[in-house]
Amino acid sequence: MEIFVKNPAEMQADVIITGFFEDDKNLNSIQKGLDEKFNGTISKDILEIEGFKGKYLETFSFPTNGIKIVALGLGKKEEFNTNKVREAAAKTIKTVEKLSKNKIAAFNIQNNGSLCCCKIAYNTVLGAIMGQYDFDKYKTKKNEEKINIIEILSEKVEKFTPAVEKAKIAGEAMNFTKDLISEPAEFATPSKISDIAKDIANEGGLEIKVFGKDELKTMNFNAFLAVGQGSVQEPKFIHLKYTPSGEIKKKIAIIGKGITFDSGGLDIKPPASMLTMKTDMSGCACVLGVAKAISKLKPDVEVHILSALCENMPSGSSYKVGDVLIAKNGKTIEVDNTDAEGRLTLADVLAYADELNVDEVIDVATLTGAVIVALGNTITGIMGNNDDFINEIIEDGKEIGETLWQMPILDDMQDNLKSDIADMRNTGSRYAGASVAARFLSNFTNSKKWAHLDIAGTAFLDKPYKELNKGATAAMVRTLIQHITK
Repeated sequence: MEIFVKNPAEMQADVIITGFFEDDKNLNSIQKGLDEKFNGTISKDILEIEGFKGKYLETFSFPTNGIKIVALGLGKKEEFNTNKVREAAAKTIKTVEKLSKNKIAAFNIQNNGSLCCCKIAYNTVLGAIMGQYDFDKYKTKKNEEKINIIEILSEKVEKFTPAVEKAKIAGEAMNFTKDLISEPAEFATPSKISDIAKDIANEGGLEIKVFGKDELKTMNFNAFLAVGQGSVQEPKFIHLKYTPSGEIKKKIAIIGKGITFDSGGLDIKPPASMLTMKTDMSGCACVLGVAKAISKLKPDVEVHILSALCENMPSGSSYKVGDVLIAKNGKTIEVDNTDAEGRLTLADVLAYADELNVDEVIDVATLTGAVIVALGNTITGIMGNNDDFINEIIEDGKEIGETLWQMPILDDMQDNLKSDIADMRNTGSRYAGASVAARFLSNFTNSKKWAHLDIAGTAFLDKPYKELNKGATAAMVRTLIQHITK
């Protein structure tokens, strides 16, 4: 999809989406120009004769002179915000697909006077990209009605263009992430994802190292290697690095959990619980999507993108309950459950991140079912060791439309992990599972600013929610881009 900021005089769209507040017939300057151009279509035909009220997500389309004008309800003026802009754009783009013959649509969203106009443009673009997303790679019948070009109407083209370009980059990063999560595990193997990471590095001018099994043994990635030893797929560890050309403001490591298929290992999952386990590498897909975005946005922040990739499979060579693993930082772990594997892979990567001397460490993982019980499918759990840092990330998410909620990590939670023969077990009791898992991870990082994002609930949806379609959501891509580039 191509996206441009266009002066209304140069518009080529055959469908124009223009927003109105509830019971407010005031027109902005672009609407006044359109109304004049089309002989009062907006002020008379739509607002007066048809009685369009402007209730949130209400739409009415009116043909005039070969152009279709779609009136879009924005709801009450005082309740208007950027989240509503994004949702409205996502849902309206589906309607527009069926109306546009030339597959060119234009957006003009009103401002209630309290929002930044550039933020409205940003969220309009992001919403449209999100709304039109469809993973149809394996379908014989494709959606041929998709809009090809979006025009954001503005009389200040230069002012709005940077916001629109950033939204386009973020939207493309999200689409990449969703595509990778949606791929079957037979395609998205550790080796294939490593090749995809190499392509990202080559295209974006990033440094990359990909480590194989023998190198990882030398590097003492013992917990990670144990998880992958039951699979015929060779485990891989990828390290991408973005370095700004100028002064470095800070250094960040972002870690994505990369279990490309999770059967549960010898503690095998029931069939229903295994249906979406190709998505257990959503954290990896997220950080790779972020890598694509920052290579184009070029922030003044050094970023290390890390992911340990393997399958957790049952076989004669699988790791077993009762095994004792020596993690990269030397701490020993008794395996209490082979289906608590993600935290084992993250343990070694967190220890590796310590060696990079970064200022911040953020890991993203589909880690626990417990976080879904606690927070549902629309809120990401965040835990860590620095409240100011955690609050900063929560605010970054709020700014961009992703909700995070802090859950506690208490010192006495370590008691739940006690082992008779090792430093700790990899699972605790059935209670406070998300927090106990985070407490386990805390044993493997010395960073003073560490945050753990549990996206087990938010990475994949069974039904649409606001601007998000059913399926992969690219959870935390927006938030991490915002955090890194602000």
